[in-house]
Amino acid sequence: MEIKQFQELMRTVFFQRDAERGVMKTFAWFVEEVGELAHELRQVEARKASDKQQLGREFGDVFAWLCSMANLLDIDLEKVALAKYPFTCGKCRKTPCECENA
Repeated sequence: MEIKQFQELMRTVFFQRDAERGVMKTFAWFVEEVGELAHELRQVEARKASDKQQLGREFGDVFAWLCSMANLLDIDLEKVALAKYPFTCGKCRKTPCECENA
């Protein structure tokens, strides 16, 4: 499944509920999911036991909520991502990136 297809799936399944909730409350849910991802990443960074499946689920939740916000604002994530990162670094325009302190 491509980004555009996943974003459309999120629109089909959740758009009505997201629209009723509104952009800022949907953003709050997104931020909560980013916090849960941060918690899992801290476990990895601290070299504590981390469930890789749980880590993957948190990445998935963050992406799903990002798609929901983009849908509410009529933003095509695939289109804007490819425009900003056309298979090269957005700054140095090289692959792999050669920016200093990146």
